[in-house]
Amino acid sequence: MRYSVVGVDGEVREIESPAQLPDPTLVDRIEEPYILATVHVPQEYVGAVLPALPGPARGAAGHGGAREASAGALRAAPRRGRHRLPRPGEERDPGYGSYDYDLIGYRPGDLVKLDMLVNGDPVDALSLIVHRDKAQLRGAELARKLKEYIPRQMYEVAIQAAIGSRVIARTTVKALRKNVTAKCYGGDITRKRKLLERQKEGRSA
Repeated sequence: MRYSVVGVDGEVREIESPAQLPDPTLVDRIEEPYILATVHVPQEYVGAVLPALPGPARGAAGHGGAREASAGALRAAPRRGRHRLPRPGEERDPGYGSYDYDLIGYRPGDLVKLDMLVNGDPVDALSLIVHRDKAQLRGAELARKLKEYIPRQMYEVAIQAAIGSRVIARTTVKALRKNVTAKCYGGDITRKRKLLERQKEGRSA
């Protein structure tokens, strides 16, 4: 998805990935694409679809942008409900019926670059441009998913979500416990138990 970035010098440029974002000090605002979406749903699904549509802060209900009593307008349709609204291009289809849209331009949004870091190093492929209100939730979700895929090492692996220098979510892949009894073949079990107890206490075995 393309975003329009307006610099402090007034220059406008389009970007397609977070990696193309200029330094934040050089950015006046980021504008996101808005679409005029038409959602067609069977009448029986109107009640389920309405809560999934974005609210006034992220979209305006109505025909051609004019505000309407959307629930009443939808229920008045004899067989299929129809709902038109300007909405951010990043919003997803509710999952019922069919939907089409037209790009109607760009509007300023409270958007930020969300970086994912592994042991302090940013992973550019996982960077996102998200709405500030959703950044912490998205960051926490990504951190949890990354934790599932990163194998445990002999050391802890820190996974962080950050906006600039501010960490907004974090999780850790715990280190593998060193097998201190690996060289104890057979013999007295007491020796192995002592080694494990020392390891647990943080002493050198």
